[in-house]
Amino acid sequence: MALPILYSYRRCPYAMRARMALWAAQVQVELREVSLREKPQYLLQISPKATVPVLQLPDGTVLEQSLDIMHWALQQNDAQGWLNIDITQADALISANDGEFKKALDRYKYPDRYPEQSQLFYREQGEQFLQRLETALAGHRYLLGDAASIADVAIFPFIRQFAAVDSEWFAQSAYGNLRVWLAGWVESALFDEVMKKFATYVEG
Repeated sequence: MALPILYSYRRCPYAMRARMALWAAQVQVELREVSLREKPQYLLQISPKATVPVLQLPDGTVLEQSLDIMHWALQQNDAQGWLNIDITQADALISANDGEFKKALDRYKYPDRYPEQSQLFYREQGEQFLQRLETALAGHRYLLGDAASIADVAIFPFIRQFAAVDSEWFAQSAYGNLRVWLAGWVESALFDEVMKKFATYVEG
């Protein structure tokens, strides 16, 4: 029986969240680790955008967005109840992450590419979202309640990147609840499993 094929890149936050959802849903896939520096022809053929993740289903359907892959996986088997929340609320939080926060993250991480403002300026822009998460986590363990949801998993890889830009600053920052939440995901068995290294796929 043919398996869905997942084109992925280990360090990409979008691919991370897709892999986490697939693993949590216990959906078996054929994983093809690709090199983003040398975009493979077989990936371009099914997805001209040539970014990861991309999931090709056995019937030929191609899912090109990480959130679509997450929802598809959880619709197969939401074993951990990640969709048992207010989806509208989750979508709003994920949209803020993928929009203004991701924009600030890119500039904070690579300030030389965006000399219009200082790195500190970009960090402060990103902190607006960090504060929103910190406030949410003040009342419960996860972003939308006492149980993990799709919002936590979709957002976590990006907060991980932001924290890593200046880990000393983040460790001493006012975001204590966020640090505990982040550490919980980084140290989880789920994240450990999806971050295992695989050789770059070579066609044939």
